Parts: sequence; structure tokens; C-alpha cells
Amino acid sequence: MCTLFCNARFGVVSMLSLAWAGSSPILRRIPDITKNTMSNSEQLLSINDHDFTMRPGFGGPAVPVGVDVQVESLDTISEVDMDFTMTLYIRHYWKDERLSFHSTTNKSMTFDGRLVKKIWVPDMFFVHSKKSFTHDTTTDNVMLRVYPDGKVLYSQRVTVTSMCSMDLSRFPLDTQTCSLEIESYAYTDDDLMLYWKKGNNSLSTDENISLSQFLIQEFQTTSKLAFYSSTGWYNRLYITFTLRRHIFFFLLQTYFPATLMVMLSWVSFWIDRRAVPARVPLGITTVLTMSTIITGVNASMPRVSYIKAVDIYLWVSFVFVFLSVIEYAAVNYLSTVQERKEKKLRERLPCTCGMTHPGVMGSYSEEDVNNTGNYGCMLEENGAMKQQRMMVHLDIEENNQITGHVGSSAYSSMWVDTHAIDKYSRVIFPGSYTLFNIIYWSCYL
Repeated sequence: MCTLFCNARFGVVSMLSLAWAGSSPILRRIPDITKNTMSNSEQLLSINDHDFTMRPGFGGPAVPVGVDVQVESLDTISEVDMDFTMTLYIRHYWKDERLSFHSTTNKSMTFDGRLVKKIWVPDMFFVHSKKSFTHDTTTDNVMLRVYPDGKVLYSQRVTVTSMCSMDLSRFPLDTQTCSLEIESYAYTDDDLMLYWKKGNNSLSTDENISLSQFLIQEFQTTSKLAFYSSTGWYNRLYITFTLRRHIFFFLLQTYFPATLMVMLSWVSFWIDRRAVPARVPLGITTVLTMSTIITGVNASMPRVSYIKAVDIYLWVSFVFVFLSVIEYAAVNYLSTVQERKEKKLRERLPCTCGMTHPGVMGSYSEEDVNNTGNYGCMLEENGAMKQQRMMVHLDIEENNQITGHVGSSAYSSMWVDTHAIDKYSRVIFPGSYTLFNIIYWSCYL
């Protein structure tokens, strides 16, 4: 009896609760609008009514896609890696009738990158690029604009690092030409036709673009067909720019120091040949300095298998410095040979101190004997050493008088020949280096 009463009571309460909940606006069940995955824009563009994995007009003629580019900055040019880095705005124009919509004001609709993943867009990529990315600060730098008739504008802000094959044979007096190539990855020219939207005016650049080492001479656009043996022909767009290297930096850091080292090596030609501690360190210092300059230049360059213009200048300068060291070695060697011959000649001649030489005293005064000779006997007078210079060619002079021949002694000839090397080097070295500079700069400038 109690059980039946409790069940009946519970049923009445439940019915009253349901009736009250149905009449209360607070407890009425509200539909979950978050489960509606389609936005108003997607409903307007009929996103779910079409298959956007297929290109527009599939099965028909190729869809034309116009492209224009605005170069924001040309960041770096690397000779070591043979590449360049560029930041640009790339815009695509095409028509997709599946995105057409009714508009009384004929105004376009602009979307961010979220809608891009739900419709068809051209699959562009940069040929020969090493790395590239779309900027995402503070949000993805992507813009999509759709017009009522189905025309689409798709814009991205991209930074790309691409390969640039450089010819450094004239470095650093060179001019380089690099190109950025744009192409569809999947669609051949039968499905997608790439072209520059505004012809030669499709490329615009920022007026403030500048590089530390290069002068940007010109930008230009071209288009060609690229063939792949396994897939076919593709439209390819080219952005080509020409760069001329600034020479002033290399004049200060490379050419002027090398020239000064060569000129410094010439100083040894005016130093006494007997000053070995002065001439040898000077030659070694200039050679080591030139080696350091060459090493520093090559450390910042790629290891190419051909000779660069700067290599020619530095190595010729190095040869001039090295030859100045060899020149002193030759002078020192000939001086040693001369001294040995003079020593042998002196040992063969008797000491003539205080003696008159027949046929000579009449033609040579005491002052001549003291000033022109290089050798004599050391005599001690009043506790001091007195040097009396005598001419070592007296015996040869006497023979010349007997035979009737007049000529200079072997000693005199050796004296002139040894000093002639330094005397001629003072003219030959600067003259040759000046001639080399004239030829070098006339060929490369």
C-alpha cells in the first residue's frame, strides 16, 4: 500500500516538473549554434555545393592565371652559398565561376587565409628555391578577395631564398644577373596558363631597396615554357635583376694594402747592401703581409676552380714582393763572391806599406792613394792604428802599361756589377708594376 502511494506521488511530481519546465523560458532547451559549421560567407559562395579539388573549368581550356609582384626588399646576396634572399608580395588573378554570388552593390568580399584552404588556388612554387615561407606575424599574411562575377585576387607576402649561379671570374669588378622563377607544380600548360598580368609593368619595386655591396641596375620580367620529360610542359615566369658590385670597399680592404706592401718592398733597394738586419726583415714582413691579405680574401669566397680578377692582382703583387727578396739574395751572394775574390787577390799581393811603386808614385798622389784604394796594411803608430789605403790593381795597371792595354781592374768591374742590381731594380720594379696596373685596370674597368 505504501509502495503504490509512493510511486503515484513520484509520478505526479515528475509530470508537474515537466509541465513547469516547458513553460519556463530559462529551462527551455536552446539550439547549439556552434554546430553550424557553415558561415554566412560560405553559404553565400556555395562552398559545399562544388568540388574545389578540381580546377575551374575542368575538362575545358586552360584556366588563365595572371601574376604581378611587388618586391619589398632584397635582403642578402651570398657569393659563398651562391644564393639571394628576397621578400615580395605575389598576387594571383583568375576567374572561378563557382565563387560567383549575387550582390546588389557589386562590391567584392575580402577574406583572410582561413577560406583559402576551402577553395581552389593556383599551386605556385619557386623553382631552384632553397627555402621559402609565408609570413605569419601577427597572422598569416594572406588575402583573398572575391568579386560577384567570380573573379579572384589571391595575395601572399613571401620571403624566398633562391639559387643564383654567379660568374666570379671578374670579382670584385663583376656584374651579376639573378632570377626568381615562378611555376605551377602540378598543372601543365594544358590546364593552367601563367602570364604576367600587366606585361612589363607587372613588377614593381620599393624605391628604398639598397644593398651594401651592390648597385641594383634593373628589374625585368619574362616568361618561357619549361619541359620535364616525365610530366610535360609548364609555364614559367621569371623575375630577373642585374647587380653591379661596389668597388670602393675592396679598394680600401684589398687593393690599396696590397699596393702599399709592394711599394714598401722597394724601400730595400735604397738600403745599404751590407745592412742585412734591415733588408731581410723588411722583405719577410712584406711577404707575410701579402700572404695574410690573400688568405683573408679567399676565406670569404667560394672555392671555385677558376682564377678571379682579385687573384690576379694579389698574386702578381705577391710575386713582386717575393722578387724583391730574391733580388737582395742575389746582391748578397754576389757581394760574398766579390769579397772572396778580393781576399784571394790581397793574399797574392805583397804588403806595400811605406814602399814606392815604380811608375806609380809619379801618377798618384798620396791623397789619391788614400781615397781610391780599398785595401792596405794596418800599421801601428804612437799606440794607434793607422790605415793606409792602397790600390789593389797596381799590379794589373803595371801590366797594362807594359802591354799597352788600358782597362779597369777585375775588382772595379765587380764593384760596379754588384751595385748595378740595386740601381736597376729601383727603376725596373716600379716601372713594371705601374705597367701591370695600367693593363689590369684597363681590362677590368
